Amino acid sequence: MNKSLEMYLKTIYVLEQDHGHAHVVDISDELGITKPSVTKAMNRLKDNGLINKETYGHINLTEKGKKISQALYYKHKMITYFLEKSLGLSHEEASINACRMEHIITEKMLEAIEEYIK
Repeated sequence: MNKSLEMYLKTIYVLEQDHGHAHVVDISDELGITKPSVTKAMNRLKDNGLINKETYGHINLTEKGKKISQALYYKHKMITYFLEKSLGLSHEEASINACRMEHIITEKMLEAIEEYIK
């Protein structure tokens, strides 16, 4: 899965946690991406069995989508925490960098971060 689709999944996950579901407009606002681009991405996620999209606009993760997005969200949180506590970055700066890093970090590296934090 590419970085772009991972960002969409993670955003849907956060919106679901906050509101119970997501809408195209919410995702668009959150990511600063046009609604047509979000709609196109939602179709790709739906085709891959990662989301359900209702006719009235609610978007929810499937079990498969939830599993992937939870892992991405966890990875983001761990990297953010590591950058804040170990390198002294502000939460905002750590989160921005975690967004960049979470797509390329290996499981072995994540495990090393988890061990370091303990």
